Amino acid sequence: MPAIHNVLMIEQLTATELAQQFGTPCYVYSLARLRERFQAFSQALSIMPHRICYSVKANSNLAILQQLALMGAGFDIVSGGELERVLQAGGSADRVVFSGVGKQDWELVMALEAGIHCFNVESAAELMQLESLAATRGLRAPVSLRVNPDVDAKTHPYIATGLKENKFGIAMDEAYELYQHAAASSSLAVIGVDCHIGSQLTELQPMVDALQRVLSLVDRLHRIGIDLDHVDIGGGLGVRYQQEDTPPTPADYAQALQPLMQGRPLTLFCEPGRALVADAGTLLTRVVLLKSTPARNFAVVDAAMNDLIRPTLYQAWMSIEVAEPAPEDDQACYDIVGPVCETGDFLGKDRHLRLHAGSLLAISQAGAYGFVMSSNYNTRTRAAEVMVDGNQAYLVRRRETLQDLLALESLLPEHT
Repeated sequence: MPAIHNVLMIEQLTATELAQQFGTPCYVYSLARLRERFQAFSQALSIMPHRICYSVKANSNLAILQQLALMGAGFDIVSGGELERVLQAGGSADRVVFSGVGKQDWELVMALEAGIHCFNVESAAELMQLESLAATRGLRAPVSLRVNPDVDAKTHPYIATGLKENKFGIAMDEAYELYQHAAASSSLAVIGVDCHIGSQLTELQPMVDALQRVLSLVDRLHRIGIDLDHVDIGGGLGVRYQQEDTPPTPADYAQALQPLMQGRPLTLFCEPGRALVADAGTLLTRVVLLKSTPARNFAVVDAAMNDLIRPTLYQAWMSIEVAEPAPEDDQACYDIVGPVCETGDFLGKDRHLRLHAGSLLAISQAGAYGFVMSSNYNTRTRAAEVMVDGNQAYLVRRRETLQDLLALESLLPEHT
């Protein structure tokens, strides 16, 4: 987010004018930054056959999905709802991979009938479930087994997914047996193998280790006549939330994986989410009031943990700056907190800022796992979402109203 004369800019618009037009709290996305991040991956991976399947769970706004589809992205989904979003946004079903440990019958049928590219199957039970549903409808389900390589991703335990104690994936030896069953089935088509070891990865070696273990399974299957079309390495590449963070670049990522793929008739699938959209998003929020106690200074803002839960849930550190500093404000050390009735309701702690009631704050790298994880806790309406393209701003999701929140509920009859 560049600043001109200390005024924060999002592309060619000031954060102040965006806040005035759309209110706060408000998520603002930069289309230029989104395009830049996708092109960085596309260019880096051009050294090998590849497909970039955006991880929809990171941010599922229709406008973001629309723009990624126009850039040629595929999509990694984890629910029937996400499939519907992709299709509504103009994405192609045949560029969709369906992950997730608990796919329900209606979701599998929806994806089968839509003609998705591949199901990333997470268990023996799911494989049998999918086979039965496909057989009943006279269809053949394209499958890839998600294997668990038992690799430590060295990330927060809540977002590590590749260890044997995690709920995700299938052990290698079990997968070998299941591939033989799938290859013999007239209702299943074996086309790939998948793994995903975690999110916000800041080292490449765990990814390299995981790919090596997956490719050993590919070779083992080849020896019994089962040949695959693609290897899906998942997503998880980290982003820079703090100055000391040094996540690998897409170019580093591609250069590390390419030697392992070289000479193999396989397409590399990857599923970046955070690495595509985090840096494209900013959460704007205003200071409601300043409060001091003998122990702490608090800046109470109009955003809260229901709007951005990452600091509370993952102990995540996110950059917070004043969008239009007032030189007359005194600097102090503040905890940035919301109005939700929880001690855990904070967006940042121990931040040295010059503030007054009404100050506009910008929380950076909020494009991933921000709005998409928001809730209506404390009967709070969810924020607006805005897309900026140059000097134009588009409302891509209006702010909820209290009437929206109550519309789905009913009172009991008076005689009850």
